[in-house]
Amino acid sequence: MKRNKLIILLSAGMLFISSCGKEFLQKLPQGQLSEPQVGNKEGVEAALIGAYSILNGNVSGTWGNYASAPSQWIFGELASDNAHKGSELTDQTPMNMIESYNTISTNDNLSTMWQVYYEGVLRCNNTLKLLAADQEGPQEITPERATEIQGEARMLRAHYYFFLWRVFRNLPVITEAMTTEEAKTTPNDQDITPLIEEDLKFAIDALPESKINGEAGRMDKNAARAYLGKLYLYQNKHAEALPLFKQVMAGKDLVSMPFWNNFDVTTENGDEVVMVSKHAINSNGSADNANVGDMLSGLYGSSPVGCCGFYQPTIDLVNAYQVDANGLPYLDKSYRDDPYLSDLENPTGSYSLDVSIRFDPRLDYTVGRRGVSYLDYGIMPGNAWIRDANYAGPFVGIKTMIPQSQFATNAAPGENYITGLDVNIIRLADVWLMAAECEVELGNLAGALKLVNDVRNRAAKLAPKKTASGANAAAYSVKPYPSFANQEQARTAVRFERRLELALEGHRFFDLVRWGIAKETIESYSAFEGEYLSSYKGLTFSAGAEYWPIPQVEIDRSDGALTQK
Repeated sequence: MKRNKLIILLSAGMLFISSCGKEFLQKLPQGQLSEPQVGNKEGVEAALIGAYSILNGNVSGTWGNYASAPSQWIFGELASDNAHKGSELTDQTPMNMIESYNTISTNDNLSTMWQVYYEGVLRCNNTLKLLAADQEGPQEITPERATEIQGEARMLRAHYYFFLWRVFRNLPVITEAMTTEEAKTTPNDQDITPLIEEDLKFAIDALPESKINGEAGRMDKNAARAYLGKLYLYQNKHAEALPLFKQVMAGKDLVSMPFWNNFDVTTENGDEVVMVSKHAINSNGSADNANVGDMLSGLYGSSPVGCCGFYQPTIDLVNAYQVDANGLPYLDKSYRDDPYLSDLENPTGSYSLDVSIRFDPRLDYTVGRRGVSYLDYGIMPGNAWIRDANYAGPFVGIKTMIPQSQFATNAAPGENYITGLDVNIIRLADVWLMAAECEVELGNLAGALKLVNDVRNRAAKLAPKKTASGANAAAYSVKPYPSFANQEQARTAVRFERRLELALEGHRFFDLVRWGIAKETIESYSAFEGEYLSSYKGLTFSAGAEYWPIPQVEIDRSDGALTQK
């Protein structure tokens, strides 16, 4: 399951190459642009599409792109209290290190993440260089379109750098103005965030309000505004972030937007999309442009998918969806006092689903559990769809899967675990909750209450999932908060809501880190989860575990330019 390594000369894969299409992988890297590339409108647009193509975390082929998935499930979810690697202990063992916070610099997930997203930076820089050559020469591209292309390329570069920054923190800052030799010898001793901020501000000014040519997946002003707000949020600049989020939310009604449209391959271009990685099965059956990063999350065994059994929700996440008699979550984590364990409750005897448990309905649109309907696959049977429940638990994910009815057009032939389902990098509910977080930190509890309750009121509209008999699979309930008593309660409620709404979408670990609560959360979770799944007992989160080491292979290639911090 290991991807072919990119042919690279620089430590970060930073080469100015002759093409960004698929054929570029069959060409030797070059240190300068060839004459036919200069002043070619078609070449600039093709280079830009090549820069966009890295959004799905894939350069070539299908297998091996898991660490660079746009969902960021390995770094954003396995490293948190939301998900287990799944499968079995001996499969993809480098992922075990990430989940247990003892990753070493030779872990291949690190090099995949680094190489793919620096390839994205490379393609953005190459696009900007080609564009500059056109504008200085024949000017085949109009000034208006040139500004848009700059905005798109710099927005994409900001995204690729942001993803790298969250994982590695200490990065070499490589721009289009640098020569190949300068790029090779650039140390990772600068702060990348000023460049990210500068690129996003430029994109806000340069991009149109709506998608260019109406093409879904293109960058626009709202994507750039939301992303700059997100960067500010990570820097605790709440006053700067909130106006940007408000611009994105203006005139929109989240409550009226169906939650499941975000995860339905037939409705994925909906109103909630802010920034997305577009995926498709090519007409010839090729899956290079598909959702290859999430392919391991397919169901195992006798399921309609048949592979691969990774990315299983934790027991703790499932129980976090329990609600009290007022339809509100247990913010104090008292849901752990009497947890729901599905098959683990009576693994050798008969099983009967307890439909009396009060659950937020988002649970069964996020997690597959025994005895509950699952897409159009029928009733989830339990262990028959799980690779090793004793290792990673009795639950499976849903948000990365597509119905059987879509296999013929939106799955790779013979590989139903590789799909054309898009992955939202930013969606409106995320923006709503980031804005709510800003309101809390700025002291506007009423504003935060309104935003959180919008998300909850939308969740209340979800149809109940059913059992084999047609009964509701739980005593579903989700109600708005009547008020927030104080800032601390509001802060806890907003953070809890992010977990419930955005579970298994790649945000959780990064949220815990930026809130400064990763250690206490992970170690408390480990004490609970380890009572039922021994592999997760006794996890410790040491200083420095918030970020991962620079890949050793990149340090070696840099001839001393890169250093481990």
